[in-house]
Amino acid sequence: MVRRLMSAVMCILVGSVGLAAVAAADAASPTVTPATGGNGAPVLFGHTSFDLASVGYEQSEFFLTGSASAYSPTSPLTSDGKWSVAATSPQQYTTRVVVNRPVDARKFNGTVVVEWLNVSGGVDASPDWIHTHVELIRRGYAWVGVSAQAVGLNQLKCPAASPPSCPAPGDPARYGSLTHPGDSYSYDIFSQAGQAVRSNAQTVLGGLLPAHVIAAGESQSAGRMVTYIDAVHPIVHVYDGFLVHSRSAGGAALSQAPLPAVSTPSPTFIRDDIDVPVMVFQTETDVGGLLARQPDSARYRLWEVAGTSHFDQYGLVQGATDTGTRDAVAAWFDSMLHPTNQPSPLFTCNSPINTGPATFVLRAGISALNDWITDGTLPPVAPRLQTTGTQPPYSVDANGNVLGGIRTPAVDVPVAKLSGLGQSGQQFCQLFGTTAPFTHDQLVSLYPTHDAFVSSWNQATQDAVKAGFVAKEDAQNLRVVGAQSGIPD
Repeated sequence: MVRRLMSAVMCILVGSVGLAAVAAADAASPTVTPATGGNGAPVLFGHTSFDLASVGYEQSEFFLTGSASAYSPTSPLTSDGKWSVAATSPQQYTTRVVVNRPVDARKFNGTVVVEWLNVSGGVDASPDWIHTHVELIRRGYAWVGVSAQAVGLNQLKCPAASPPSCPAPGDPARYGSLTHPGDSYSYDIFSQAGQAVRSNAQTVLGGLLPAHVIAAGESQSAGRMVTYIDAVHPIVHVYDGFLVHSRSAGGAALSQAPLPAVSTPSPTFIRDDIDVPVMVFQTETDVGGLLARQPDSARYRLWEVAGTSHFDQYGLVQGATDTGTRDAVAAWFDSMLHPTNQPSPLFTCNSPINTGPATFVLRAGISALNDWITDGTLPPVAPRLQTTGTQPPYSVDANGNVLGGIRTPAVDVPVAKLSGLGQSGQQFCQLFGTTAPFTHDQLVSLYPTHDAFVSSWNQATQDAVKAGFVAKEDAQNLRVVGAQSGIPD
């Protein structure tokens, strides 16, 4: 109780960062009802598969019902993101949210991360939960995944897999009542999900009292997040901060069929008069986002991470079972030496996919964003990836790893060439980057002895922690795993 009260007091005191969002949430508050029936469990892809009870968490699911509006511009949408829009054409909807939260209220840190579920695969997936859940669980965050877009919601009602409209079976007995008026309404639906977290916490969070609410979205959802920040946030002020993960140059369409289509310019920048923190997290694959680079400020941070791809082997394979143990870090390290080109039975890529350090940096990123929101501590300023102005777009070192950007031991004391580019094959392989493990001779030339490797690995790990880009808990596991690796043998 004391911890929750302190969080609420801090929220009031740090007015320059979070007060507007807490005090002026203008989104409608939807009706919230528990999801029941069908197979008795949420349908959610790309999620962790271990029992949340084993880490002191529990999962629940709710339906949100209300009236959502679309938005139309009241002036031209310009690249600076300083847009003015008006709500229009209200329609009824019923969607769902999935909630992962601490069982013990005393372990709740007061912050809820609300993820715009990604629908690029035709299903609801949770890439930011996968990459950050170790940090979220060990610090006591709550997480809420929102079915904001029509394609994900409609898949939930599929009786069986029948591509392309039904890429996987859903649970029609559970989700048959869900209705979505189209993605023009996704922004207001996402606002109302955040508002439900605030105004109906007794139900949605099982009585946990949220002090801060962060919005997050990756890939296609990041494009939605950009448009949301520039167009909708100034109207509703539901969220205290934003994590925009792997964006392209523009934002998503503000409106689309069957309403009049309203596209956004390329590039679209985050408006520089934003009143809450925005962190943009970019990988090497996200070359389109290079056009939308902008200077860091008191409300904006850009983190570009060397050796990473849009999605990777950790996200596709290892993250599902990672409960935060050292063994999981050892499995990640081994994946750099033994990557796969078949991360799923459903598709095969032409080269081994990226096994880079994205998860470790993203964990540090969500922590830095939360500190920024809760007590005003500015995240570290990150160096930019070094670009060439040609194709391929990045400068590389003698080992083929990209120069600049956020550095980790994976790229500064490498055992493989890690890239966000160069991939091809089935499905979304081009987003998964590549890994080229070093030969034994290459390793020996870099690290004549095991002690030489361990010394360099530990120093690079220490440097990453000191710079604020790797958490101390992860660093300790990285050091032990490096010592146990046997490199260069």
